Amino acid sequence: MRMVAWRAVYRASGWCLVALAVCVLALLLGRWTGWWPSPYPVLVDIVGVPVLLTYAVWARQRADRDKWDATHDSQPRLVMSLDNLDSLDHEEFEFAVRDLLRRDGFTAERVGGANDDACDVRAVDLDRRIWAVQCKHRRAGRRGDSIDVRVVRELKGTAGEVHKATFAVIVTNGKFTSKAVPQGQRLGVHLVGRDLLGQWAAGRPLWELLERVPRPLRHPADGRRAAA
Repeated sequence: MRMVAWRAVYRASGWCLVALAVCVLALLLGRWTGWWPSPYPVLVDIVGVPVLLTYAVWARQRADRDKWDATHDSQPRLVMSLDNLDSLDHEEFEFAVRDLLRRDGFTAERVGGANDDACDVRAVDLDRRIWAVQCKHRRAGRRGDSIDVRVVRELKGTAGEVHKATFAVIVTNGKFTSKAVPQGQRLGVHLVGRDLLGQWAAGRPLWELLERVPRPLRHPADGRRAAA
């Protein structure tokens, strides 16, 4: 709840800055031209210029983000089909999940192996939130064995304690059992089954598909890539 409130304040602060900059500019123009006598003239001079400089930096950041978005929207994004994903082996599937995370702006590395503590891919988004991702590939796709509640509990037990993860995610090209779905919701483990995987692989960012996961506030154009 605290994170949600902070993010709402962060987003609103930009428009508050715009309103403040307009008011300060009006007061400064009135002060300097005599067109509209500004109250507390010395205070307006002291505070006004830093406010306008802050607004200029914010506006430049917005312009850089818009330019970055326009450039990258015109470029082809990594897209995979479910048929492609079904044809992979388990290790290749882990690398595919890593690549999809990188496409969405994450710093992601495959860490799967014998001692991976239920985390096949570790990712960090632009807000430095850590994601522990467990991959479960089924050669038969939806017709393969369902992912059961044991996998959900296993990831929950290691995601925070071992991997210090903000989010725990299980990704499969198959399906989950009827008990695994409510258990994932109760434990806060996000389940990406075949249908969601298809949408993600087709180009939608992962956070748009998960409940209660806001998109990162930072942006690739800010030049502050999260370190793994």
